[in-house]
Amino acid sequence: MNIDTFFKQNSFASSTSRGLISGFIGGLAGTAVKSLIEGVLPVRKIEQKSAQLKIVDDLSTKITGSPISQQNEVLAEQLVNFPFGGSIGAAYGYGKKDKDQMRLIDGAIFGATTWVSTHETSLPIMGLESKPTNIPIKMQANELFAHLAFGITTELVRSLVNERLKK
Repeated sequence: MNIDTFFKQNSFASSTSRGLISGFIGGLAGTAVKSLIEGVLPVRKIEQKSAQLKIVDDLSTKITGSPISQQNEVLAEQLVNFPFGGSIGAAYGYGKKDKDQMRLIDGAIFGATTWVSTHETSLPIMGLESKPTNIPIKMQANELFAHLAFGITTELVRSLVNERLKK
């Protein structure tokens, strides 16, 4: 059996593979859109480091003895964003493995829950971000908007890639 025949099947293995692959690619695309939006709309104070950069700085300090250089901060931040976005996109794709229809509302819900589960809860609990009550509402709205765009893009691309893999 070749790969094309495999993806056309309606078996558990085929739909799971399509879901993971299409979700991963969707998550990467969603992360790219989210990153572009965050480059235009402020999501934190200029002098404030992102949670991603804090993680990479800590890792770099443990490995090399010094944090990431300022000129490499943007790249370092994306080295966390893209694998994370692709991974949660793959999980989303797995959850939608038996649902071929594109539903942008599902993507919006995915983006909103990603925002709540990271920026509103887990990152502040871990001390990587300020408490939501200490972040200006405009920056929170910008972050939510970027996450909604992430989720909608993930769903759009997931659906298109899944459809292509089935044909």
